[in-house]
Amino acid sequence: MIKLWRWLIISKDMLLNEGIRAREVRLIDQNGEQLGIKTKFEALEIAGRVNLDLVLVAPNAKPPVARIMDYGKFKFENQKKEKEARKNQKIITTKEVRLSPTIDEHDFNTKLRNAIKFLEKGDKVKASIRFKGRAITHKEIGQRVLDRFSEACKEVATIESHPKMDGRSMFLVLAPKNDK
Repeated sequence: MIKLWRWLIISKDMLLNEGIRAREVRLIDQNGEQLGIKTKFEALEIAGRVNLDLVLVAPNAKPPVARIMDYGKFKFENQKKEKEARKNQKIITTKEVRLSPTIDEHDFNTKLRNAIKFLEKGDKVKASIRFKGRAITHKEIGQRVLDRFSEACKEVATIESHPKMDGRSMFLVLAPKNDK
């Protein structure tokens, strides 16, 4: 006996079984062999005999191409592939390193080491300088600090955005180099 629930339109992206509107389809069986051009009812009957679904895989072809397959298994395999692809994606985060226009050498080197560590891990680094009080009148000092910072990181990073002002802050963004 044919399972009735399998004869409904299950998917929003693929037409199944009774949801196929074409009168004739080019039929491919479960082994990948072409069975030729059949009417929709003949194709449904052949799919029903082997207890599988009739799935429209190329609706824009003349005539449309339909394949006999287990749609539940096909959908499960696709979900598994998508999950695996998501698992292998690299998520890039942005870490921030805060400097000051009057930063001392030791503090600068500590911040530089942290930034290089972030870059080697694959994260982007946003180096920012916050100007306090009257220090805003000497933006060129902050510019020099950021230029020195980007010069020190140039072996592991590329400059994604050059130093620019945003309110009372000046910042630049460094991205890790891709050495593959």
